[in-house]
Amino acid sequence: MEQGYSTREAARIVGINLRTGKRWRNGHHAPGRGQKAVPPIYPLPGVGDEEVRSSRYLREEERIHIADRLREKVSIRQIAAELERSPSTVSREIRRNRRPMPRGGFSYQPFHANARARHRRARPKVGKIGQCPQLRDFIQDHLTMRWSPEQICQALRDAFPGRPEMHVAHETIYQALYVQGRGELRRELTRALRTGRAMRRPHRHAYKRVAGPIRNMVMISERPAEVADRAVPGHWEGDLIIGKGGKSAIGTLVERSTRYLMLVHLPLGHAAIATRDALAATVQDLPRDLWRSLTWDQGSEMSAHRSFTVATDIPVYFCDPGSPWQRGSNENTNGLLRQYFPKGTDLTAHAPQDLTAVAAELNSRPRKTLGWETPAERLASRILSLPPHRVVHRHGANLPPTATARQ
Repeated sequence: MEQGYSTREAARIVGINLRTGKRWRNGHHAPGRGQKAVPPIYPLPGVGDEEVRSSRYLREEERIHIADRLREKVSIRQIAAELERSPSTVSREIRRNRRPMPRGGFSYQPFHANARARHRRARPKVGKIGQCPQLRDFIQDHLTMRWSPEQICQALRDAFPGRPEMHVAHETIYQALYVQGRGELRRELTRALRTGRAMRRPHRHAYKRVAGPIRNMVMISERPAEVADRAVPGHWEGDLIIGKGGKSAIGTLVERSTRYLMLVHLPLGHAAIATRDALAATVQDLPRDLWRSLTWDQGSEMSAHRSFTVATDIPVYFCDPGSPWQRGSNENTNGLLRQYFPKGTDLTAHAPQDLTAVAAELNSRPRKTLGWETPAERLASRILSLPPHRVVHRHGANLPPTATARQ
């Protein structure tokens, strides 16, 4: 009957009496003591089911209207307009719930369509990740490597281009982690996510930061226009991630066009002079043409920005108060770094080689915004495009006499 045969024809093919076929189709009560009743093939909806169902789903009377109008050869767009539904909704309903006919073709039967839709909505269902052990193991292995769900989804498409059963959306991975009772991915893997949270948290407005006592600031509105489109390399965004009690910190520098990360070791604290000296030492590690500007927030650690500019020839621009999106690449990277340097921990425990290893790991991750190229690969291509005589480092950059020794 699922293939479109009538009850009489189906009973003849199977080799049973028509009455028996109807009993199988409709179910029957227990014929005697100790015997069980048999439910119908398609259980009837309970009382009030149609009334409490969300309006996003088609109702039985709407399916009857679709069947009637299809027999009258009315177009799908006209039917959708009469039902005040999208044409794609009506088209999808007909395609999903039509019945194949024995002699070819299809027939849309509203009661059969309603029963199929109700059966399809039954919950709970096993998710796509739970149905495929190979897919589940691939996702769990890459979550252990601290890849984001979106990076994992792209890696699946690259590794299994001809197997759609191995392709999922990143939201599917989040659902498998966050939804209680699904059991598709190990719950402890939530600690490998960027946030480390075991449940989702609604977005809230961040508290606005009060401007620090910084003199002679050059605001971001005066920054060259070439910085905004990220076409020219060498424009950086910077900030600090703070440790336990605000007593330790690590500097973070992110290049805007390549998303390349450099971490600044601050063993002497993050006061203005110590921060200036550490930043000036760090910028010597890359070619001169890859340092054109630095954008920072209004933290007091950059109070010595003018002497930093004199020593390195790198202008510093400051964001507006409470506007972290003006340093979006750096804010995103700081979120990634919190997997390695959790909040509330002492950051002085990390040696320079630890920071180098973390930066190398992040710079070797493929990024969607770079066309799934890694920041290290993108930076290398930028350096190769520079003229040979321009690929020099900033050795010999001098700081004012008040500077402390470089780390």
